[in-house]
Amino acid sequence: MNDWPDGWSDDRGNNNAAGYGRGSGGAQPEGARVMRHVQRPAAPPRGAVPPQSRGYDEGYDQQGYDSGYNTGHVYGGPGGPGGGSGGPPYGQQPYGGRSAPNWRRRLKVGSLTLVVVLLAVSIGTYFWADSKLKREVDLSKVIERPGEGEGTNYLIVGSDSREGMSAEEKKKLHTGSADGKRTDSMMILHEGSNGPTMISLPRDSDVEIPSFKGSQSGKLFPAEGRRVKLNAAYAEDGPELLVRTVEHNTGLRIDHYVEIGFAGFANIVDAIGGVEIDIPKSFKDKKSGADFQAGKQTLNGEQSLAFVRTRYAFAGSDLDRTKNQQKFLAALASQTATPGTILNPFKLYPTMGAGLDTLIVDKDMSLWSLGKMFFAMKGVTGGDGKSMNMPISGSRNGNLVWDKAKVKQLVQQLKNDEKVTVTSDR
Repeated sequence: MNDWPDGWSDDRGNNNAAGYGRGSGGAQPEGARVMRHVQRPAAPPRGAVPPQSRGYDEGYDQQGYDSGYNTGHVYGGPGGPGGGSGGPPYGQQPYGGRSAPNWRRRLKVGSLTLVVVLLAVSIGTYFWADSKLKREVDLSKVIERPGEGEGTNYLIVGSDSREGMSAEEKKKLHTGSADGKRTDSMMILHEGSNGPTMISLPRDSDVEIPSFKGSQSGKLFPAEGRRVKLNAAYAEDGPELLVRTVEHNTGLRIDHYVEIGFAGFANIVDAIGGVEIDIPKSFKDKKSGADFQAGKQTLNGEQSLAFVRTRYAFAGSDLDRTKNQQKFLAALASQTATPGTILNPFKLYPTMGAGLDTLIVDKDMSLWSLGKMFFAMKGVTGGDGKSMNMPISGSRNGNLVWDKAKVKQLVQQLKNDEKVTVTSDR
């Protein structure tokens, strides 16, 4: 039986013959011979698996036969430790191995997720805050209004409303128990391109009540030439008549109205952990509950309310009180609009909740406009703005008379959004 594969021969060209030659069974050694030149096949493309040569045992049907030659497979095939037949294409990870993390893709996905979350939170916060605003003042009921000017004018009113306060809170905050509500402070805040200007309107200002339309009845009331204290306009027919009276006596159009009561004011201060303020001179007032020593100190809600309400402890009475109110509101805005409050949800939401729950605004007021007002108040103490009282020329029947010439110049500068150069002597 010849074990030589087909195609093998001896030196004489006889197939499967005994004699000299490769694999010869003869007794003499094989003679010298020249190796036949073999054409090398072209190299496979990069990354491709080279073609496998035919094994010596291929084509045989004998069962159990093993030539002992390797078939060209790389060790580590199905039966080997590698678990795969051959290696992977060039540049790819080994079969069954763990691929390296794609950090660029993970960064993109993480950034996108963060943006979506922040957007959702921002939108949710906006609608939550917007739903809390009490848009109760209808400025469309105000008649005979002045023409619009440059910038935005806010009428900011602090009322002595005790709405929602318990008997214990009224006693603690020294608010008394009077029914209804009156204006305890009034300010015009102008926000424009030349910095904010805050102008206090003393409650004892001598003004004329003009013709007006009743906010509830819609009835037209003609002008009678009545001269009253400014806060009487609010007591007579509410915010709409107050706006009408301010516009009539100044000639300045009011774009937005904002009002806050006693409880809301104190709650905002407590929500941010108090307001730091420098008191130049000690004072005490039994009616407001004020009892302060000179120097820098942090006031809580109760103390803050006493500070802005005190008038009888000062020689200038209401004029000195308005200066303290301006000083405190600017400090409140400055210390609230900080990263520690805005970026801390545990302080931001209680602060917004405390303020928005008690704010009364006009029907056209948006959160954007309210935010601009807030940052304009902050700018008053930032060196970009100015605070002052309405210029006073004297008094009439115990009421403060405005300086007409200075008021006219001041209003013209505000209308044109110019830098305010008018000063007040008080």
